[in-house]
Amino acid sequence: MESAAFFDLDRTVITKASIAAFSGHLRRDGLITRRMVLRAVGSQLLYARLGAGEERMAKLRESLLALSRGWERDRVAQIVRERLLETVEPILYAEALELMAGHHLAGQRVYLVSASPEEIVLPMAELLGADGVICSRADVDAEGRYTGRIAFFADGANKAKAIAELAETVGLDLAASTAYSDSVADLPMLELVGRPVAVNADRALARLARSRNWETCQFTKPVRLRDRAASAAPVLTSLSLAVAAVLFGRRGRRRVLRLQERATAALP
Repeated sequence: MESAAFFDLDRTVITKASIAAFSGHLRRDGLITRRMVLRAVGSQLLYARLGAGEERMAKLRESLLALSRGWERDRVAQIVRERLLETVEPILYAEALELMAGHHLAGQRVYLVSASPEEIVLPMAELLGADGVICSRADVDAEGRYTGRIAFFADGANKAKAIAELAETVGLDLAASTAYSDSVADLPMLELVGRPVAVNADRALARLARSRNWETCQFTKPVRLRDRAASAAPVLTSLSLAVAAVLFGRRGRRRVLRLQERATAALP
């Protein structure tokens, strides 16, 4: 059976909440006000960092959904895709990109797993060459407008459930797989795989990782794709050996070989 690597998105692959990253574009397009951005994003960051109960998180989710009621889904998706590269480039962690490349070179699939909406996560997966996504989906009406309700919310428990269903469908060995996350909210996902890794962990996850002797690491190096790629093409369709060599520049071949050695040594 194949194995895989599951990457949480916010504060694991990128340095901030993805909704926060795109909020400015939504505001400039007239969908939300600056006050709405500050209230919603501020609450999200506070709860994510300090932790919150299910009831409080449910209230936050409802307030965020209420903001989007009546928006055209296609318009939101267009805004994200048009601004994707300029928005994401400054906030990507170099370490996350290297690990994704290493997992691919080791023959493993790579998935982005996020509570953020599919309008953001799907283009991100295409940009980074991920093999698939698990993410939240909003409910839309017959005219393609958000209803303010959620069709699927990829919270901690639902992430794990979706990963388990995916593993059964495509034949993944979760005991030989890896998961990366910064939040204790993703504990069900981390417990599901054989190799859980706490990245930039919040307080609760850091304590838990220490008590269970899980791997921990700090991602600290934001990187611009344009600075590291010989090609200016905005979408990377895979991180195969050839593309990885291009991504890491003239010394790419040596860099890829080092990643391959690291992947072979570190991965089960």
